[in-house]
Amino acid sequence: MKIAQKLALNYLRAKLNFTGVFSKRKAAEMAFEIFSTPFRRSKKKEAPVFEKADRLYVQVEGYRVAVYRWNKGGIKKVMILHGFESSSRNFDRYIVPLVKKGYEVIAADAPAHGASEGRQIVLPLYIKTIATVYNEFGPVDSFMAHSFGGLAITHFLENIQHSDHTRVALIAPATETRSAINSLFKMLQLDEKVREEFEQIILEKGGVTADYYSIPRALNQIHAQILWIHDEDDDVTPLKDVKPIIKKSPPNIEFMITKELGHRKIYRENKVVKKVIEFL
Repeated sequence: MKIAQKLALNYLRAKLNFTGVFSKRKAAEMAFEIFSTPFRRSKKKEAPVFEKADRLYVQVEGYRVAVYRWNKGGIKKVMILHGFESSSRNFDRYIVPLVKKGYEVIAADAPAHGASEGRQIVLPLYIKTIATVYNEFGPVDSFMAHSFGGLAITHFLENIQHSDHTRVALIAPATETRSAINSLFKMLQLDEKVREEFEQIILEKGGVTADYYSIPRALNQIHAQILWIHDEDDDVTPLKDVKPIIKKSPPNIEFMITKELGHRKIYRENKVVKKVIEFL
């Protein structure tokens, strides 16, 4: 961690803990804002393939959401979904091979990401974004999702009709929301009373507890064919959250476990790209 980042983190810790002395609820609200705010946007330059995209837009809860489409009318539709603090432009190396297979490729920048409007993102908003794009440009046959996008697509699929011919490639998906919350509270060093208020905010906003936002829970309603790729050294979405699913060995899920790729390098790795393209 760079010195500037350490100083910023120490400032946030002090500010939230000071606020918590007077109001646990206010400190929890501030923590939730941090949890749902991307503090950086992808700075990667758009690859040439984006010059060939149809640039489209949809409205999601008042936000203008950027959608990209290649090869309209292809033999099969594939949707690409990025993770937190990422964007569609990070997945350019998947687009050309999919188009070469004759597929129509659709990608969207979630609110507060890429070329889309907004300042914050929560899971229900990402799910609604997927639903809006799906209804406007679908139906979609296959999906490829990284990190937060993986959590979102599983929660979308569990609530729509789909067949066992639907294919989903999950790359380092955010398996358990509770793990992300644990990481946040460990980083900010907030006490349990603030945590209780934080959990209450999640319940008030979504009508369910944090435990509901779980891929293992959503999988009970999903019968699509799934390719799940995860790295042993992922420090953002830990493999330990995936191991109970691996142990169950669901017949519709194929696992690919990598080493030394972490959370972000994994989707750029050539062997991963090749595996995903072949699967889709």
